[in-house]
Amino acid sequence: MILISVFIITKNEEKHIRKTLNSVKDMDEVIIVDSGSTDNTLSIAESFENVKIFHHKWQGYAKQKQYAMSLCKNEWVLNLDGDEELTPGIIEAFKKIINDNSADSVRFWRNDFFIGEGLSPLSKKPNNHRLYKKSKSFFDNSRFAHESATVDGKEIFINETFNHYGYPSISIRTDKNNTYSSLKAEEKHHKRKKHSTLKLVTIFPLTFIKEYFFQRKFFSGKRGFILSIIESYYAFLKEAKLYELYEKENKNEF
Repeated sequence: MILISVFIITKNEEKHIRKTLNSVKDMDEVIIVDSGSTDNTLSIAESFENVKIFHHKWQGYAKQKQYAMSLCKNEWVLNLDGDEELTPGIIEAFKKIINDNSADSVRFWRNDFFIGEGLSPLSKKPNNHRLYKKSKSFFDNSRFAHESATVDGKEIFINETFNHYGYPSISIRTDKNNTYSSLKAEEKHHKRKKHSTLKLVTIFPLTFIKEYFFQRKFFSGKRGFILSIIESYYAFLKEAKLYELYEKENKNEF
């Protein structure tokens, strides 16, 4: 048994939750905080011995994860989503880090599956900050989306990967990006950040260059090209929606 508390916020994750929970079956504790699933998510979760289920009304990503983390009994906590899966290699790395007590938080690669498979090993993967000590961590409520824990301590990076199945299709990826871009625009507007005409004009082509060439998505063929376009449009949407919020506030025309 590995002395890690895993915390997962869920709503209607029946498609992947069994895979997620199977991958953390050796963890000491798994906390699920559900915000109203109407599918089989909870019945699947109940079949796992190390899983504790809590019900909590949705309060936003940061607040929901802060609440879930507060329920964990172990010092080391791991933040996973209900469409993610640990690999054997990363679990072994976790064991060593905890035994050595060599850091306060850990960052590692995320392997996004898109249109049926992961990208080429030659394409650069995103990285996430997901394993950390509870006593040194908190979630910033001013972040409306893409929240990550703030940790006061030593961070290390390990060359290991976990799998993410939340972007299986263009339609689902686009729907999520539409939701997240609205949240990020609202976050910036709330912080009184102004839109930039220059950024509005240049963000799409610059993001495409970064994603397709510098992040090496061209190695992933057509899927990499499509994903680069989607990422570029997502970046554009965030800036466009920030402009829209500014217009609504200052002209009251909507």
